[in-house]
Amino acid sequence: MAEPVEVGDPDDPRLHDYTALTDVELRRRREPAEGLFIAEGQKVVRRALRAGYGMRSMLLTAKWVDALRDVIEEVPAPVYVVSDELAERVTGYHVHRGALAAMQRKVLPDAADVLAGARRVVVMEAVNDHTNIGAIFRSAAALGMDAVLLSPDCADPLYRRSVKVSMGAVFSVPYARLDAWPRDLYGTVKEAGFRLLALTPAAEATALPDLAAHELPRLALLLGAEGPGLSHKALAAADTLVRIPMSHDIDSLNVGAAAAVAFYAVAAAS
Repeated sequence: MAEPVEVGDPDDPRLHDYTALTDVELRRRREPAEGLFIAEGQKVVRRALRAGYGMRSMLLTAKWVDALRDVIEEVPAPVYVVSDELAERVTGYHVHRGALAAMQRKVLPDAADVLAGARRVVVMEAVNDHTNIGAIFRSAAALGMDAVLLSPDCADPLYRRSVKVSMGAVFSVPYARLDAWPRDLYGTVKEAGFRLLALTPAAEATALPDLAAHELPRLALLLGAEGPGLSHKALAAADTLVRIPMSHDIDSLNVGAAAAVAFYAVAAAS
């Protein structure tokens, strides 16, 4: 067991993993390059450990030491204890949950391996909002989707905000990136036997209640970014366009909300 160490200098090099957490562009570049991600809150830290991610260190305020004593005793990683004020100076924001852990990333699997045992899959195109990524992963885990595939320009599921919003669900659902977009929709997804369904508000699309999803042994639900939606190339790759029926002159839902509705519809029919 590594005994917790009190740190009083915000420039202490041991706190390097936790610096400037609110600088989105910096962290988006730095974290994948350095092979780390940040887990925030004791529930998320525990879920990351259960999912097999290695811990580099923990940064705690004093009141969280006892709450995470079992983790401190079991995981051979340094634990740095800081004041609330110092945590804010290092990270750039008030750490409400008082517990952060720097975790080691895993090598992402190939998309073909992720698809091998799956029946219900999510495919995201250019979803670059971290909150939406986290919400979609949480719904995918809760509603029975088997895997997630990301286009090259989707946001990082292991970015701190994504992990936090998902409540650690990003650790529960296997995911991979499709490197050649949209070619991999044909060569990887459809060739693996998946029927590709594109979620769109287009009037000509099939309403979800009318989709005989139970007749599709393997399906992949394609989601686009907030605002622009799916590209023409992605829509062209789809076998079927599907929509969520709307009322009160509402033409669309937030992609996170739409994803949850669609996941329930297709996963319940599996």
